[in-house]
Amino acid sequence: MLHSFVAVSLLVSNTASAQIDLMGKMEQGALIRAHVESGTRAFLNGAAIKVSPKGYLAFGFSRDAVLTQELKLVYPDGLTQVMPLILSPKEYKIDKVNGISKKIMTPDPKDITRSRKDSQQVKAARAHFSEQTAFSQTFIWPLTGRISGVYGSQRVYNGTPGNPHYGVDVAAKTGTPVVAPANGVISLSVADMFYSGGTIILDHGYGVSSSFLHLSKLYVKEGDVIKQGQPIAEVGATGRVTGPHLDWRINWYQMRLDPVTIVPSMADALKKSPAN
Repeated sequence: MLHSFVAVSLLVSNTASAQIDLMGKMEQGALIRAHVESGTRAFLNGAAIKVSPKGYLAFGFSRDAVLTQELKLVYPDGLTQVMPLILSPKEYKIDKVNGISKKIMTPDPKDITRSRKDSQQVKAARAHFSEQTAFSQTFIWPLTGRISGVYGSQRVYNGTPGNPHYGVDVAAKTGTPVVAPANGVISLSVADMFYSGGTIILDHGYGVSSSFLHLSKLYVKEGDVIKQGQPIAEVGATGRVTGPHLDWRINWYQMRLDPVTIVPSMADALKKSPAN
């Protein structure tokens, strides 16, 4: 079930009041979970959102999402609720790196071919729709420790912007266990991808998934049913990295979101950790 929801009462068709329960931060990069009356249809900026038979749904805002969004709900009795959503902008860390050699800036064609194949597998896993509603759980950190990389940060190499970082990095020793942040089903488990090394994708339902990158050892295979807190892998330094850490990512289908928007602060998580 959904937890820590804020009840928002809004005017419906200027004549009646209806309620939607929301959980999440109204900001760029956020994942939003919601609960509405069973049988309600939902639309984000005119595009339909799948709603579970019991009224649970999820949607997200990309890294650079426009700050004015619109959620429309059509209730079983025909009443329509139009809910303007005003997002808070986020500032991202941008680092400029100059003097990178041409060899590094121009990857080997074989590596490009391999990485494209990896990308196709990842996109297929994230495109999968399942009717489980594990996405509505209160998520936990899959690993606690020092945050060494944040969502949205970006490097500019020799004046050319690189791809933004779309996860949160947690530094830890190779072999440190990684646990499931919520229930789900494994939709991808590959021991050695070119960029991300050992990679797992855990499907939480209705387009929401977690990805775990640079793993040294994988405990699970595709199709495995996973419970929150269950060990699924070990931290590593596989793929293209400079040291051991976990890169944890959250997606709503292909939209890359900030995992920090759905978990307690790392400081609070460390206080509750058995090791502390």
